[in-house]
Amino acid sequence: MKDSLIFGITIMILLISMPLVFAIEETEQEPKPPKMPEPSPEPEPIRMPEPSPAPSPFPEESDYEKIKRLTEENDKLKEQITNLQGDISALKNEKTRLQEQITELNDTITSLKEITMEQIRVIMDLANRLKDVLFEKIFPPTINL
Repeated sequence: MKDSLIFGITIMILLISMPLVFAIEETEQEPKPPKMPEPSPEPEPIRMPEPSPAPSPFPEESDYEKIKRLTEENDKLKEQITNLQGDISALKNEKTRLQEQITELNDTITSLKEITMEQIRVIMDLANRLKDVLFEKIFPPTINL
């Protein structure tokens, strides 16, 4: 029993002193430089999907049908151009007529302005005459010089 007791104590002392020995060794060691990371392989590029061909806007249209359709469209556009040109000329005529009306109205305003000024002059003259009549004939001046 003595032997087993001595053996057990020895083992316990060894177990207790082991971490201390490793701790001392770890503190005395120089730190190791960090390991260089290994380059990771480059990922494969993402490929764009192949675009599907655009469908024909006029499927299964023969050359004759294309020519006929384009001719009809051309005729419609020519008609629209003719209509727009007619509208433009009508608008130009309307503009000319309105400019003439504006000129006539400006002339009328000028003549009315002159008539109004003349009427104001006449009224002022009449007011002055009335004043003279009132103050000279009805109320004669008290002091004659």
